[in-house]
Amino acid sequence: MSALLKNNKPMMLTIISGGLIMIGGLFMYWDLAPVDALVFLVSFLIGGYYQGKEGITELVKDKTLNVDILMILAAIGASVIGYWLEGALLIFIFSLSGSLEVYTTNKSTDAISSLMQLTPDTALRVKEDGSTEEVSTEQLSIHDTVMVPKGSAIPIDGILLSDYALIDESAISGESIPVNKSKGSEVIGGTLNVTNAITMEVSTDYGDTLFAKIIRLVDEAQGTPSKTATLIHSIETKYVKIVLIFVPVMILFFQYGLNWGFNESFYRGMVLLTVASPCALMASASPATLSAISNGAKKGVLYKGGSFLENFSTVNAIAFDKTGTLTEGRPKVTYERFDSKGDEGKIKAAVVQMERASSHPLARAVVEYYQSVAFEEADLLSSINEVEGNGLEGFSGADHWKIGKKEFVVRDESDRLAAEALEKQKEGKTVLYISLNGALRGFVALQDIPAPGAKEVVDYFKAQGIYTIMITGDNEATGQSIGSMIGVDEVKANCLPDKKAKLILELKEKYGTIVMVGDGINDAPALANASIGIAMGAGTDLAMESADVVLVKNDLGQLPYSHQLSKRLNKIILQNVVFSISVILFLITVNVLQLINLPLGVIGHEGSTILVILNGLRLLKPLKII
Repeated sequence: MSALLKNNKPMMLTIISGGLIMIGGLFMYWDLAPVDALVFLVSFLIGGYYQGKEGITELVKDKTLNVDILMILAAIGASVIGYWLEGALLIFIFSLSGSLEVYTTNKSTDAISSLMQLTPDTALRVKEDGSTEEVSTEQLSIHDTVMVPKGSAIPIDGILLSDYALIDESAISGESIPVNKSKGSEVIGGTLNVTNAITMEVSTDYGDTLFAKIIRLVDEAQGTPSKTATLIHSIETKYVKIVLIFVPVMILFFQYGLNWGFNESFYRGMVLLTVASPCALMASASPATLSAISNGAKKGVLYKGGSFLENFSTVNAIAFDKTGTLTEGRPKVTYERFDSKGDEGKIKAAVVQMERASSHPLARAVVEYYQSVAFEEADLLSSINEVEGNGLEGFSGADHWKIGKKEFVVRDESDRLAAEALEKQKEGKTVLYISLNGALRGFVALQDIPAPGAKEVVDYFKAQGIYTIMITGDNEATGQSIGSMIGVDEVKANCLPDKKAKLILELKEKYGTIVMVGDGINDAPALANASIGIAMGAGTDLAMESADVVLVKNDLGQLPYSHQLSKRLNKIILQNVVFSISVILFLITVNVLQLINLPLGVIGHEGSTILVILNGLRLLKPLKII
């Protein structure tokens, strides 16, 4: 009950209205007229306050008619001919359905509230004398120095000034293991400082932080209705006009065509006005869409509008960027080969010592790999030089070591090791050759490996009959190598940004609805051209701005979840639409046959609205991927 009443004034008034109906019913039982009518009138006014205010405001300001006006007229009409209880009951149940819609909206905004709570309202700004002052997070400016105590949330995006920090980034990445940060590393507002107190420099304005962008995305999505909801609301005014014309015509038909008498004809007209109202139909899409958006937000998937979530289930093809999307985005050693002269440990030691002198991503990958490989490491080299664009060379007495490109290292291309290394290059791997005194002694092959779960995601979409394409700016060999590992249907290599965007348009023309998933600046044009553009949360700002959906936690596994959520959303919307229209037609028919009275019509009509809303609320529950 507390959840229903939280930030829900309409629900409080609805409960009061219901209590007054019970009291009025007792007065009616005790035959205390006109006290019972007065109590019902008060119940009528309290229960119908919010819906009546909304309906009259739209009528006066926007010159539009809505279902609220129909309900007010029906209740007034019932009261005019003495059916006070029926009129109050109609308003009560109508108010109850409206209160449940408010509850649905509140549940959806909980996603924003929970995100906002992750970033603290205040921060400890370091003053020039080294002391700290507590200020509002919004007051922080770029280049301010902030102190973050142990166990506290980082208030804003910035750069680490301390030598070391251990940061819990689970709120962003979903990873439970804290991340080691060194001086100069980026720290994100809303993440948690696990180590001792640290200092950081503010690098981003408060309104441009990652969490601020996330909150804006969720807020915009909840304010943007789905296509179905937009269509339903677009016909509301026309439908209400038809009902307002249809009801008087039917009253005249009942009185003069069927000779029912004025009271019976007017009464049946009020029942018709009630049951013909499209309340349930109007509630078929919006509550369900809001619930689904909230469900996705809890999983770290942000939709910029309900239509993107609704359309996801209709996709015929999905295109993925390679680097940083289907792959981890950084090279890793996947193969090593050395000659058989028995000094492999010495070669590895020389390799590690040389590569430590370089900041190149390939060098870092080699050092990282050998840190996890057990061998006796020793400092062999007295000097190391970097040969720009080619590799590294090291000297130890008379020994001359080299590591790098084939042209820089290899003298004899007929060498067995050189031939084997060339095969690895043909597989799309990057090869670093190693030589000692001009003789090739081995090589290391590196590759950007598939991201965790990438193959499973591709397999899921293929199982759903959706065509999968990988688009990459890399060469054909590298693209085909990764593509075969992941199992995509087609690989498009050597694609620059303009070619990616053009390719997406061609695929859209061929397949209809197409999704593009990417993370980089070069993906932005393609994301914008796709039917649905999906950006990885760890990608660039431009990619996230261009996309329609953002995977905040950088988890490809949320794509199948979103697809299933979209299918479930469309299924529930269809259920609601069919059910609501069927109830309206049924109630109109039995009213013409004089088989129901106004209370039953109210219960049937507004009860169907409540059921439709509750059916939509089911989308708040986590789904099981099938």
